[in-house]
Amino acid sequence: MMGDVVWRPGDRKPRPPVLEGDVYRPDILDIIEKTIDELSPALRELSQDILAHPELKFEERYAHDVYTTFMEKQGFVVQRHYLLETAWIATYSHGQGGPVLGVNSEMDALPGVGHACGHNLIGIAGVAITCAAKAAMEKLDINGKVILLGTPGEEGGFGKVKLWEKGAYEEMDVCLMCHPAPGPPYSVSLTGCLAMVQLQVDFVGHTAHAGLSPWEGQNALDAAVLAYTSIGLLRQQTRPTHRIHGIFEGNDWAPNIIPDNSTMYWFVRAPTTKEAFQTAERVKACFEAAATATGCKVTVTELSFGNELVQNTVLGSELTDVVCKKYGMIDYEWGIKDASTDFHPSSFFSVVLTLVPVMPGLHPGFSIPTVPNGGNHTSAFTEAASTIQAHEACLDVSKALAAVGMRVLTDDAFLSDVKSAFEQATRDRGD
Repeated sequence: MMGDVVWRPGDRKPRPPVLEGDVYRPDILDIIEKTIDELSPALRELSQDILAHPELKFEERYAHDVYTTFMEKQGFVVQRHYLLETAWIATYSHGQGGPVLGVNSEMDALPGVGHACGHNLIGIAGVAITCAAKAAMEKLDINGKVILLGTPGEEGGFGKVKLWEKGAYEEMDVCLMCHPAPGPPYSVSLTGCLAMVQLQVDFVGHTAHAGLSPWEGQNALDAAVLAYTSIGLLRQQTRPTHRIHGIFEGNDWAPNIIPDNSTMYWFVRAPTTKEAFQTAERVKACFEAAATATGCKVTVTELSFGNELVQNTVLGSELTDVVCKKYGMIDYEWGIKDASTDFHPSSFFSVVLTLVPVMPGLHPGFSIPTVPNGGNHTSAFTEAASTIQAHEACLDVSKALAAVGMRVLTDDAFLSDVKSAFEQATRDRGD
C-alpha cells in the first residue's frame, strides 16, 4: 500500500541501514558535512523567509535580494539581475584553471498555494552545495570554479531555458540541483521527468443578446467548453504515461451576452519530446474541431516546450554510492517522474526546435514527509516544505550532491567518464 511506503508526518521509521565502505575522498565529505551542519540554522532561517514571501514566476524580487545578500556574506562574487531581471549568479574560484561546477537555486512560487513545490528547499540546497564546495576548495587547495545560478520562472516560465539561450550555462562542465517530493523515508530519487509542450488557444466569436437574438452570435465560450470536453474524451485514447491538462478563461463575460472570446492554456506531457509533440497535434485537432462547430476563429500558439529530464548515469552512480553509504536509500519510482521541469541538462530546445546538447547534469528528487493527497502543488505540500524534517532531508541530499560535485572538481578520470556518458546518451537520443 502507498501509505506503507510514503514518508508521513510523525513516522518514526529508522533510516535504512547504510552500506559498508568508504566514499570517494572522505576528507572532502567531512568538510562538506561540517560546513552544511554549521550553516543549518542560517539555511533554515533563509528557507522560512522565502516560504513566508512567495512570489510568482519572474516576480521573485524579494527572493533575489535575500539570496544575493546571503551569498555575498558567504564570500561569493555576486552579480544581481543576471541576464533576467530576477535572476542572479554567485561565483567562487580557487587557484588556476580546473573544472567548473554549476548549481541551480529555484525561487518562484505558485498562484494561491505559495511554495507548494518546495522551491524554498531547492533554493537553500543550491546555497548549501556551493558553500560546502567553496569550503572544501579553500581548505584542501582544490583548483576550480563553482557557480550558483538563481533561476526564476520555473513554474511555467522556462526560466532556465531563457538563461541558457543567453549563455548562462556555457562555462559549466556539470550542473546539479534537487527537488522535494513524496516518497519513501530518507530516499533520494533518480527518476527522470516528462517532456512538455505549452499551448495557448484563443477563440474569437461574435457577441449577441443571449435572450433576444442568440442566433446572431458565435459563442467562444462554447468553443472552449467543446474543446475541453473533446480533450477529455481524447484522453481515453492516449497512453497512460501521457498527461494533458488545461484551463480556460475569458474577458467581459456576462450571462446575457454571447461571449465573443475565450482563452485556453494547456500542458501536454509525455515521456519523450517526440511523443509530446505527437500528442500535441492530436490536441490541436480538438481546438480546430471546436472552432468549426461553433463558427469561431481559433489561434493556437506554442508558448514554450521542454524535453524530458535524462539523468547522467555516472553522476547518478556516484550519488547512489554516497547516499547509500551515508544518508539513506535510492529510489527509482517516486521523485518528479510524472511532472516536468525547465532543467534539462542533457539538452535544450533551440529556437528552431532542434535539441541542442548542453552539459552533463543531475537532478534527483528527495523525499519529505507528506500527508495523503498532499503531494506537490497542494497547500499541504507548502506546509510539508516548512517542517524541520524536510529541512534535514534537504541538507542530506545537499551533502551528497556537494560530494558528487567535488568529485567533478578533483577527479579528471571521473569527469571524463561523466562527459562520455553524456555524449553516449546524446547519441542514443538521436540529438
